[in-house]
Amino acid sequence: MTAAVRLGANQYGKAEVRIVKVTRTTPVHEIEDLNVTSQLRGDFTATHLTGDNALVVATDTQKNTIYGLAREHGIGSPEDFLLLLGRHFTGSFDWVTGGRWAADAYSWERIAVGGAPHDHAFVRSGQDTRTAVLDWAEGPVMTSGLTDLVVLKSTGSEFHGFPRDRFTTLKEASDRILATAVTASWRYATTELDYNALYTAIRQILLETFATTHSLALQQTLYAMGAAVLEAHDAVAEISMSMPNKHHFLVDLAPFDLDNPGEIFFAADRPYGLIEATVERAV
Repeated sequence: MTAAVRLGANQYGKAEVRIVKVTRTTPVHEIEDLNVTSQLRGDFTATHLTGDNALVVATDTQKNTIYGLAREHGIGSPEDFLLLLGRHFTGSFDWVTGGRWAADAYSWERIAVGGAPHDHAFVRSGQDTRTAVLDWAEGPVMTSGLTDLVVLKSTGSEFHGFPRDRFTTLKEASDRILATAVTASWRYATTELDYNALYTAIRQILLETFATTHSLALQQTLYAMGAAVLEAHDAVAEISMSMPNKHHFLVDLAPFDLDNPGEIFFAADRPYGLIEATVERAV
């Protein structure tokens, strides 16, 4: 007997299109560096069921569109460029009803030569990567964020008062290293925004709140960081964060007749605690 099946939600496109744009309008060049993924949604039933490609906008065409629109319109910010792509594809093909467009943005800073920034020589700056995702269903919804924002506090962190059972060996800590690699994404309530200014401001809030919050738990720190962003920017509807606890364990130096007054630690890479939550506006 033939099973009753049907096509469910689907999307397709070109993933990880690397594009570097150099602006040469003056002798002082500017670099914009993106990794863009374009995926379309719409009436693509025929190609799945019968192989009829009459409505399939080739993934190679999507790749070329990314390059062509960057040349014609520039980039400006990852979010603005994704909106440009979304409006192009939904406006150019009647059967394309939406899609998902994503970008990672890599930052560069000028190499200093003799104390002065060079006009056209750059070095990759920072470990964290800026992210943006445009999800288009009923309309455009923009989510911005960052990954791999590695931060550490050498004090100002505690962890105690947790339940104990026969499997509990962790000692309570009144002074510990707190380290994590922040992945954050925040959804905007609208799309008409100065995304570059907002990104810079939100990243700084995350860093400052991490630094100044006396932490009794990484969960508490995460919530404080998210709440600070929402309190400062009405344009942000919610923020989600994933923060692994990068454990640092005090090394026992007693076998070597040495003390260790909180100075020598072993940085463990796994296993690790993983703290994730969304901070949103109350209804």
